[in-house]
Amino acid sequence: MHAPVRAALKSIVGAGHYRETDGDLAPFSRDATPLFSARPDAVVFPADTQEVSAVLSLAAQHGVPVVPRGAGSNLCAATVPLRGGVVLSLTRLNRILEIAPAELLMRVQPGVTSARLADTAAGHGLLWAPDPGSRTVATIGGTIATDAGGLRGLKYGVTRDHVLGLEAVLPTGEVIRTGGRLHKNVAGYDLTRLLTGSEGTLAVITEATLALRPAPRTSGTGVAYFPHLAAAGRAVTAIIAGGVLPATLEFLDRRCIAAVEAFAGLGLRTDAGALLLFGDDGEPDAVARALEHMSEACAANGALEVTRAAHVTEAEALLAARRCTLPALSRLGSLTILEDATVPRPRIAEMVRRIDEIAERHALTIATFGHAGDGNLHPTCVIDSADDAEAVARAELAFRDIFAAAVDLGGTITGEHGVGAAKLPYLSTQLGPAQTALLRRVKDAFDPAGILNPGKLGS
Repeated sequence: MHAPVRAALKSIVGAGHYRETDGDLAPFSRDATPLFSARPDAVVFPADTQEVSAVLSLAAQHGVPVVPRGAGSNLCAATVPLRGGVVLSLTRLNRILEIAPAELLMRVQPGVTSARLADTAAGHGLLWAPDPGSRTVATIGGTIATDAGGLRGLKYGVTRDHVLGLEAVLPTGEVIRTGGRLHKNVAGYDLTRLLTGSEGTLAVITEATLALRPAPRTSGTGVAYFPHLAAAGRAVTAIIAGGVLPATLEFLDRRCIAAVEAFAGLGLRTDAGALLLFGDDGEPDAVARALEHMSEACAANGALEVTRAAHVTEAEALLAARRCTLPALSRLGSLTILEDATVPRPRIAEMVRRIDEIAERHALTIATFGHAGDGNLHPTCVIDSADDAEAVARAELAFRDIFAAAVDLGGTITGEHGVGAAKLPYLSTQLGPAQTALLRRVKDAFDPAGILNPGKLGS
């Protein structure tokens, strides 16, 4: 970037909210995705929509790339500035603007964390349903931009199912409002849905209107151990076929069980081939019936043991077992590569079998956990040393094969992490040439100068 552009950026956001030294830029050169890094030329921290608009107008005028960023907790390299330019950090836009219990909605700025949003809703007897794994740090802007999922996706849906409207700044600097406070609105194309999951390639979100739900009166959790994942898969089919839509239905394979138990000491059975964590929320009688049905379905499909949490503390410990899977696996090596792929629910066991075969073929350790209820799997490769270039190359080939297997089974290369830079090489294989070309035309319509998060999705 030339000196006049740098000076103009400082003028827009204030010198105290502009960074360009190597030390200040280093944290913004990467996100939570390993193996991807690129240095920006500057980082700016705008205070409001008007400053975001001014930054984008300036960037479009001078052809400077801009990468919007929240907490950088995404796992697909969506916020790595591949072509340099400006990282637009939205962490200062962190106000909860309104909560309207009578309308079951909340208006927030993009820098509000998912956990803070959920806690605020809970204080009014309401539920913010999306529950991404990085909820304590993930910002709602990034959660919307990647259409994040989480543990409650089967029953409550993913982020897009709870976004009513957006204020967004186009790459030209124009400010638009999509949707609004209405749960029914079919005027024009659904731009709210289009921007949700667009990974910062079409517009910069500066405000969101979100749908809330009444908080459930109670919840219950249980765990079932199986000799192998195929039996757990049959139990999942039986649970849902019986008319229950669980709030929680998660699985861990044997490697994950062993890693979590070594890490957290929760008393898990390490002789099991698979663990199924199940739960529901709602009215007490309905929750009790659902837990009984799920327990019986597990027992009838070969469970080694089925137990239910007796109280809230025990239930939280069981949920902690699922949430700590990644840090537990990370202790096994210096480099942990977590990916996601999704297959139709009945194909989960077959997909895990293929993952195990791929891991063996490439001489790698790959553990798998994920969301049994919606078929979203998280194959996780652990490598002893991040400096082992040969092992990293084998891991890249293994994940290529894993993504191909998911598509072959009628699935997708990503169910919730997003495409970013990490999965861009595989996107056209899944979508085909016609859809890929359409993505590029949509990108061109929003971003004629090609400045917003270039090198991702439709770029």
